[in-house]
Amino acid sequence: MQRPFVWDSTGVRDLLDSLYNGYPVGYLITWQSVGVRLKDGSHSAFQQILIDGQQRMTALRAALLGEKVVNKRYARVPIKIAFNPLTEEFATQTPVIVRNPQWIADVSQLFTTPNVYRQFAAYVAANPDADPDAATAALERLLAIKTAQVGVITLDADLDIETVTDIFIRVNKEGVKLSSADFAMSKIASYGELGSKLRKLIDYFCNLAVAPHVYQDISENDAAFAASGYLEKIAWLRHDASDIYDPEYTDVIRVAGLAEFGRGRVSALVSLLSGRDFDTRTFSDELAEESFGRLERVLLEIVNEFNYTQFVQTILGAGFVEPKLIRSKNALNFAYALFLSLRRQQSAESLSFGRIQKVVQRWFAMSLLTARYTGSFETAFEADMRRIGEVGVVAALEAIEQSELSDAFWDFGLVDRLETPSWSSPILGVYLAAQVRLQSRGFLSKTVTVSQMLEGQGDYHHLVPKQYLIDSGVTDRADYNQIANIALTETPINIAIRDRAPAAYLAMVSEQIGTKVPALGAITEMRDLSQNFTENAVPMSLFTTTAETYPDFLRERRAEMSALLRRYYESL
Repeated sequence: MQRPFVWDSTGVRDLLDSLYNGYPVGYLITWQSVGVRLKDGSHSAFQQILIDGQQRMTALRAALLGEKVVNKRYARVPIKIAFNPLTEEFATQTPVIVRNPQWIADVSQLFTTPNVYRQFAAYVAANPDADPDAATAALERLLAIKTAQVGVITLDADLDIETVTDIFIRVNKEGVKLSSADFAMSKIASYGELGSKLRKLIDYFCNLAVAPHVYQDISENDAAFAASGYLEKIAWLRHDASDIYDPEYTDVIRVAGLAEFGRGRVSALVSLLSGRDFDTRTFSDELAEESFGRLERVLLEIVNEFNYTQFVQTILGAGFVEPKLIRSKNALNFAYALFLSLRRQQSAESLSFGRIQKVVQRWFAMSLLTARYTGSFETAFEADMRRIGEVGVVAALEAIEQSELSDAFWDFGLVDRLETPSWSSPILGVYLAAQVRLQSRGFLSKTVTVSQMLEGQGDYHHLVPKQYLIDSGVTDRADYNQIANIALTETPINIAIRDRAPAAYLAMVSEQIGTKVPALGAITEMRDLSQNFTENAVPMSLFTTTAETYPDFLRERRAEMSALLRRYYESL
């Protein structure tokens, strides 16, 4: 019920070494349950279903029986572990080891041979200088691994799927971290042929979104999936160059749960896929079959080229032209789920496609500005999707705006949130996106825009230079690195300002306005300079700001930034 094999060969080697030396290797956890659908499409009949220990079991079957595993290129490959009876060492097979007669190059040859003692004799003959008794004893000890004692904990058959899910997550909190989404992926994969293909659809979609070149590997190494028709649904990603939204499988699971089932909790989706009726608290195969049919439908909508690319264009249109501007994956996931839901209900909501994009942009910006999907975000997910279903998205958004985006929010609440030295703050990302959408230029730049600077043509500049503040006694990083002291500017301008006080470097700008000879940037008109200050939410008090008046400048700048964000939001 776990994810695919994720160990490397050294992990397999260490497992064999532990078993050889009699070290404990942890417990296997099984669930004795009747009626659970297995991977081959049948239903369990008192089988022990493996809940925890798949990596160890797969490692043993690969190393001892020679079974192949799927690697990162989606090819089925063997894992060959070698053993040296003279030194009693294990190692990953290498060409050097293969040529060395002291090594058993692949231990699976011993475990699968019909005449193991003939293999022993052949080894002793190939190593005449070795102690034959010691070598034979080591080989027999190696073979004894197949009878090594491994602890098994069996969960009661009466436990429900939610309890088993919780156990699965808790026992995997150490080592390779697992989550409820991991369990959901395992639950999907366990639902016969359809479940296996849907899991691969999610996995391959996420991998292709990040690395389009793996398409060739998938098509060549997973012929069954390629022939199923699902690969055609995501083949367009091999030409995709956007990185604004590269969802991981956790994100896909969340979007699917929201868009199709209105569920924010992944555990609730697992219950639905298990056939749970939340009203009667019972389970049935019919409900499980229906849920998997719905899951297939929404997954195909999620990976659809038009849906995905138009959603990305929607986010780009809101000014988020770089992934680094989006500091909340939760907000992005909800926005995509909302986009898909509105696409389905387009006629019922009486929304044009353009209007859908505008609503999604506004909701996305609102959720970032208010930090709506932090903390107990799953609860907020469900509440928002439920409210949208009840009153419609427009009315739901208007209600949020009236209660949370009042004048008090823009004048005080958002200003307070801007008081932070964290450059990873979602607010800074929205502020820069706002500048992109409003076509703002960089600070003191005549032509180069913030959008161009985000592509690598600009620097983050301290309006009141950091070194000037430190030299003047403002030595706390939390003070001089306030985001209200930051603006994007061209690299040559940033270098030219160096550690000058604002009055000093702005005097250079004032002089060039009079002489029309550029010395710091290319602005030579006072009207243009004033407009540039407005575009960067910089108060004119910067001209007279000193280390002593720096706190006053920050307060004024935060108010200006909030006002710019309000203009941006109302433009959506």
